[in-house]
Amino acid sequence: MRQQAFNPFLPSWEYIPDGEPHLFNCRVYLYGSHDRFSGYTYCLNDYVCWSAPEDDLSDWRYEGVIYGRSDDPRNADGDMCLYAPDVTVGPDGRYYLYYVLSRLGIVSVAVCDEPAGRYRFYGYVRHADGAILGEREGDMPQFDPGVITEGERTYLYTGFCMPQDESRKGPVVSVLGPDMLTVVEEPRTVIPSTPYAAGTGFEGHSFYEAPSIRKIGETYYLIYSSILYSELCYATAQSPTEGFSYGGVIVANNDFNIDYDKPAMKPMFYGGNNHGSILRVRGQWYIFYHRHTNGTNFSRQACCEPIEILPDGSIPQVEMTSCGLNGGPLAGRGAYPAFTACNLYCATENAYTGDPGSWLDSRFPKITQEGRDGDELPGYIDNMRDGATAGFKYFDCSDVRRISVTVRGNWGGVFEVRTSWDGGKLGEIPLGSNTEWKIYTADISVPDGVRALYFCYRGGSAVAFKGFILE
Repeated sequence: MRQQAFNPFLPSWEYIPDGEPHLFNCRVYLYGSHDRFSGYTYCLNDYVCWSAPEDDLSDWRYEGVIYGRSDDPRNADGDMCLYAPDVTVGPDGRYYLYYVLSRLGIVSVAVCDEPAGRYRFYGYVRHADGAILGEREGDMPQFDPGVITEGERTYLYTGFCMPQDESRKGPVVSVLGPDMLTVVEEPRTVIPSTPYAAGTGFEGHSFYEAPSIRKIGETYYLIYSSILYSELCYATAQSPTEGFSYGGVIVANNDFNIDYDKPAMKPMFYGGNNHGSILRVRGQWYIFYHRHTNGTNFSRQACCEPIEILPDGSIPQVEMTSCGLNGGPLAGRGAYPAFTACNLYCATENAYTGDPGSWLDSRFPKITQEGRDGDELPGYIDNMRDGATAGFKYFDCSDVRRISVTVRGNWGGVFEVRTSWDGGKLGEIPLGSNTEWKIYTADISVPDGVRALYFCYRGGSAVAFKGFILE
């Protein structure tokens, strides 16, 4: 790769959640909804697309707006938001974009001759009698479409199931014909929601939202967000319409379930809803997901981790890292931005962004940026109070002897540096008092090898943390 790749892998001022990655014509295209920095609800912006060559996943290119909020005839005034989409190639070779508007429980479709061109409205998914799917009596409200096309059939997965809602048994799959709109096999439930999970193997990880479908060999993988909200799970079957069994958790955006260096349910980041999918690029599988920033649920960013699919088809859970698409640890030398923190927490544990008393509470640090939405200004960590910690994984360290931090808003205090969240400190970086960004340095040796780095602030300020330098 031309340069190192970080998480988030798009620019720090871009907010693309609900990522559906696809490999078309030797490029990886990322489709998703589009949050707004400092937004007041989900998915306020138009759909845009980013892409990267399959041989350099550090080189992401902005493809521009591919579909606008007002492009749908039922949303001519643009008042509804574009929720999570997916894209598939139809039997005619064109690209079809499936999406749901906020406040409507139907699936809209747009089409384009190229992966990242300007899509135009095509129609609404409908029954054979012409009734729109989601509007006929007995239809489940449609939400979060995930699609896969095989021959002249497209399998459309949709669903949103609150844990106590007995009216929704789980996500459904509808089979569409070659026109990409008409249902040729009626919807059927594929995995259970919470009220129907007992005895199915999905207990504790029943369906909540975000179905995404992939096929590996002869096995179908349904990726989804469970009732734990922060995790992406998977289920497998030999048929696209039935027989799915629970597989496990792939990733959680607060690192729930990871227990090899911490208690399993100790949150290491401020999590929230999750949505994403898997993709194979040049022999390596990845899980694309999103994280939450700015102390709210409404400014989410795309992240990615390499995963392994074992010979038995299982996928072990991976942790959140700062190096994601890099193909290995980051260099143990040079300058790194603080917005690449994969762990962020303080003395008061909180698993989810937006929990009562969390994002409105001045105790909690947050990744944020300056300016307005769309301003290409780098992110940083704000509001690091006494005991707040930012963790970065991983670096290939060799002969690191000095560490610097760039901070502002501090009135003294120190940054303690560790290589594990609960380990002994390697040293301290004393801070002075400054209003604008300033660099402070200390002689701190990091043991050679692949290491995590944790920066814990101790002091009486509310420090902003812009980045660090390893020398």
